[in-house]
Amino acid sequence: MEQEKPRLAVFKFASCDGCQLSLLDAEDQLLAVAGAVEIVYFPEATSRMEDGPYDIALVEGSITTLHDAERIQQIRKDSKYLMTIGACATAGGIQALRNWADTDEFMRAVYAKPEYIQVLESSTPISDHVKVDFELRGCPINQYQLIEVIQSLLAGRKPRTPQHSVCLDCKRRGTVCVTVAQGIACLGPVTQSGCHALCPSYHRGCYGCYGPAPQSNLVSLATHMEKEGDSRTEISHRLHNFNAYAPAFRNESQRLLEQDGE
Repeated sequence: MEQEKPRLAVFKFASCDGCQLSLLDAEDQLLAVAGAVEIVYFPEATSRMEDGPYDIALVEGSITTLHDAERIQQIRKDSKYLMTIGACATAGGIQALRNWADTDEFMRAVYAKPEYIQVLESSTPISDHVKVDFELRGCPINQYQLIEVIQSLLAGRKPRTPQHSVCLDCKRRGTVCVTVAQGIACLGPVTQSGCHALCPSYHRGCYGCYGPAPQSNLVSLATHMEKEGDSRTEISHRLHNFNAYAPAFRNESQRLLEQDGE
């Protein structure tokens, strides 16, 4: 008797679909995964949409509406293993910038009929609402890391994803530090690896796409940037990016803004 394949589902909340596209762009690697699992729900790629239970659920996007807050609860109940993918799902995404602003004012400025728009006052990561088994960072995610995690689940082993900062990737690639050599502000020392130090290789500072690295020293980096001439507001705005609502970035930007207002 043929053994049933694990059932895989991919869900979208508030996001740009970039992380799902990263999965589709994996091509040959995706074909190998598709042969090992049964993709039963993936609106981005197929019209097949089956109800749970699911063995693996990949969730992209942040929670921005009451309906989404209710829907993620059901997905969690239906899923044996739930993994969030991308900055929106793991840290609220770029849309979390509204968490520091007046959401109603935004809606009045953008929509001709704002009374028809129903959103929560904040954009929050999936883990604020349900238990998450694994978080895969990035804006967008690294497709090879995603394939590695899925293969690890299927093999029953712990996923091997990098935990070091972008700075180590620069050293490995032989990329000259843009901060030391050119005085360019860079979040590499406090950002988790995932992009192989793409921006510094093109003489640009890291934007923090993969969120804060473990045990990153935000205060030390902010102090250095301030000594180099950046204002506290400028440093705070630099942290208000793809992972602005990630706790480490959020807390440091708030500290800087509070100090700037003294």
